Amino acid sequence: MNAPLHNPHAPEDIAFALELNGQPVQVTCPPDTRLLTLLREHWQLTGAKPGCEVGRCGACMVWLNDAPANACLLMAWQLQGQRVRTIESLATSPECAPVQQALATCGGVQCGYCTSGMLMNMTWLHQQQPRPSADEAIELMSGNLCRCTGYGGIRRAVEQLFGGDQSYSA
Repeated sequence: MNAPLHNPHAPEDIAFALELNGQPVQVTCPPDTRLLTLLREHWQLTGAKPGCEVGRCGACMVWLNDAPANACLLMAWQLQGQRVRTIESLATSPECAPVQQALATCGGVQCGYCTSGMLMNMTWLHQQQPRPSADEAIELMSGNLCRCTGYGGIRRAVEQLFGGDQSYSA
């Protein structure tokens, strides 16, 4: 049996603190560990989903310092002192309720894989002042991919939230 390989050039673990869902946390890990991995494997927060893992699909979206960010692109070395909020914290908050209602009412949810990323982005957009128009919000949602809904329900939900054309149908 061979001994495990040791890479002498591998970076040493780093220890750092951040705020996760309003709570201070500390972690020690390799500096190139992705936030998505930390969320899912270290803290068992599985709402952010691995999708493309290159920042294109939005399934892993979180808020970093109160703005949307793809957890698959954030490395541990970037997180010291930062504020991270996940869907586990947001989904039960009053600020997310209108977005959840719009997606449910308009048929914007099907398999649910992309839903947490959609909720993170739409809720953030809904809180912006001035609030974007429906067309601007739809454009700003372009980083959230959905393979199941055909986007009709999602578009209707965005238009309901942001005051767009209510007659749109898929």
